[in-house]
Amino acid sequence: MSAAAPSLDAWRGLVDLGRLTSWMDDRGLERGPIEEAARPPGGTQNILLKFRRGDRWFMLRRPPLVAHMDGSETMRREARVLGALADTDVPHPRLIAACPEEDVLGAAFYLMEPIDGFNPTVGLPALHAGDPKVRRAMGLALADGIAALGAVDHVAVGLADFGRAEGFLERQVGRWKKQLASYADYPGWAGPGEIEGVEAVGAWLDAHRPQRFKPGIIHGDYHLANVLYRFDSPDLAAIVDWELTTIGDPLLDLGWLLATWPELDGPEPGNVSVKPWDGFPTAAELVDRYAGRTERDLTAIHWYGVLACYKLGIILEGTHARAAAGKAEVSTGLALHNQTLGLFRRAMRWIG
Repeated sequence: MSAAAPSLDAWRGLVDLGRLTSWMDDRGLERGPIEEAARPPGGTQNILLKFRRGDRWFMLRRPPLVAHMDGSETMRREARVLGALADTDVPHPRLIAACPEEDVLGAAFYLMEPIDGFNPTVGLPALHAGDPKVRRAMGLALADGIAALGAVDHVAVGLADFGRAEGFLERQVGRWKKQLASYADYPGWAGPGEIEGVEAVGAWLDAHRPQRFKPGIIHGDYHLANVLYRFDSPDLAAIVDWELTTIGDPLLDLGWLLATWPELDGPEPGNVSVKPWDGFPTAAELVDRYAGRTERDLTAIHWYGVLACYKLGIILEGTHARAAAGKAEVSTGLALHNQTLGLFRRAMRWIG
């Protein structure tokens, strides 16, 4: 989940259309001027730019001017995964070309096919808003999407060296505990003491960690805000925003979906919002749907949901810490801090 997206005009100082045109010329990607260049609304801190050249539409993705991670390396990784998924049944934006070097636009970037789809957190079209059966199918399609991703043989598609699967689960709590501790570098942050349950959840995760798993591709931030749906059906058009993708335990993507999923009978509303919500399946139904499309052992899926609460809560708290130091909007920081508190309340309830 991301903090507030940049303005729609932020791309102008980050995408030199003349240099982009020359780069595309060298690769035979249409001819003529770049026209109708504009940022699509919503979604991401990274820069997205949709434009037309000749008779073809393109979507460019590059990091913002100031990225919290190594923006160019993130673009390289995203492009590599999208290329690897080309011949799979995972719904994703089709990669057209990638520029791993930084000398063209000042950062690595890539071009992909624009997706004809909508994000449900922004609003539902009439077909989806008017029928709870369609919304139920939308929710089940989410489980299908990560089941398809988890079924991809990452070695066969050329991603054997894309992440360090060995010890993946063992590293998780220590990795994110260290991340949380690093926020002490931001003056004004109140510290982890304000996050009730952070120590208890970490200890529970270490004590109940699954002993084995089958490695695969992880999206890393899988929820309703990071998918696009088709306008004419409840099917996924594409899974988007692959910033946190790696090789590890794909069940974490299902856990992430559970951690962010609204529970109408629970005290935490979830970290995403779609209206109207009636018709969407329950979290248990998402697990059942995934189970019918995988050979993975879901016995410990409860653990993956708790891990997702822990990891996502710590990630979101980073913006709160930056806001305390004047490096992010205060209102955004407080909103994400409240989401962190809700995630840890949910995790504490789940561990009983």
